[in-house]
Amino acid sequence: MTNASLAQSYLRKASDRLDVLELLLTKEAYSDVVRKAQELVELALKGMLRSIGIEPPKLHDVGGLLVDHRERFPEDVRNQLTDLAGISNRLRKERELAVYGDLDFIPTEEYSLEDARKAQQDAQRVVQAARRVIAGV
Repeated sequence: MTNASLAQSYLRKASDRLDVLELLLTKEAYSDVVRKAQELVELALKGMLRSIGIEPPKLHDVGGLLVDHRERFPEDVRNQLTDLAGISNRLRKERELAVYGDLDFIPTEEYSLEDARKAQQDAQRVVQAARRVIAGV
């Protein structure tokens, strides 16, 4: 298996999860939308890294690596990397709370439709960028 084929596999998995977000929204499972958005953003960004020959570390937030290797990305994506890294960082911070919550944070009560839509929009933006990068591999 090559980096290119693994990058394409990650993109497919991210795209499939993007489709699931709509179902979760209709079920008003807002915390699950946030969690699945984080997961697919992680996959998409790791696919982008693989497509430029970078082995992604076993971390949930690899956005900083995209910025560090900015020059390796197509110019139309390069100017979005800081924003994509910010999306990754924000969703990574929500990862555990969205699933497990805490004594004073019940995920099914704390996350709103607005939170879920923001996560969905951010995830769509990341997948669109990943498609432009990985399609060229």
